[in-house]
Amino acid sequence: MKIICDTHVLIFWASSPEKLPDKANQLIRTGLKKGSLACSDISLWEIAMLVDKKRLVLPQATKASDYIQAIIDAMDLTVLPITSEIAELAQMDDFVHGDPADRLIAATTLANKATLITADTKLHKVKRLKCEWE
Repeated sequence: MKIICDTHVLIFWASSPEKLPDKANQLIRTGLKKGSLACSDISLWEIAMLVDKKRLVLPQATKASDYIQAIIDAMDLTVLPITSEIAELAQMDDFVHGDPADRLIAATTLANKATLITADTKLHKVKRLKCEWE
């Protein structure tokens, strides 16, 4: 089973793992053992944007690209690209989320028949989407 991590999950895991609830930590540990952790490529852009906007502060002299690559390496993440199928899925009416990045992450999860680790309650309301957090 593929496990997709929402952007905030990647950041919490890297910098504040205590913010992750037990269920999310358990899924990540399982994914680490099985090599089944993934993220949407849009999450990489979201992290870079957070750094650029100073909403995510990195240690001095750390570039966003180095921080992102360290997360990918440490979690053995598969970075899933946005495909034409994912682009189409992201436009479906049952996605109650207005944020394009979150719509793409949800669509990536659906296209890969995966489980999404997220705290985003709007994504938990999408009936076809399997989300875990607590």
